[in-house]
Amino acid sequence: MALIKNREITEDHWVRIDDESAVPAEGGAIVSIARWRKDRAVLAGRNAPIGVELESGDGPEVVADDIVRLDLIAVPFATFRDGRGYSTARLLRERYGFTGELRAVGNVLRDQLPLMERCGFDSFEYAGRTDAAKALKAFRDISAVYQTAADRRASAAALRNHPSKAFSNGTCG
Repeated sequence: MALIKNREITEDHWVRIDDESAVPAEGGAIVSIARWRKDRAVLAGRNAPIGVELESGDGPEVVADDIVRLDLIAVPFATFRDGRGYSTARLLRERYGFTGELRAVGNVLRDQLPLMERCGFDSFEYAGRTDAAKALKAFRDISAVYQTAADRRASAAALRNHPSKAFSNGTCG
């Protein structure tokens, strides 16, 4: 599975740790939300990056109190039809102010990449059938957007009504 981060294919420097294994002292470690709840004090005290993988259907409120302690939050997509992860991403970025790596995991497909990015994801465990290098082109598929999102792109209406488009008499051209 390829990791796409910041619109590039990259090596994954994070290691997933199952609930029974010891967490290494060094390097980025991703634990389940259940493990985080159980071992929060120890994990938060690490001198290395720590990430949490939510369970399918978990909302951002399950990690809201721990946002400042987390370097990565992985949001699962069990099926391509499940859109809850999009809402979770937006809320993590916009309401809770999460600034760390926000990773989409699970059934992450080419056509979802630009929309996931708009919602705040900056890394993706790509599972699509299309070659990951070719899938990167998906980020250029949407040239105009109709509403604002976590990526802060200006909407088509805002661009159309921008003062630079006004004639000297104040009307829009």
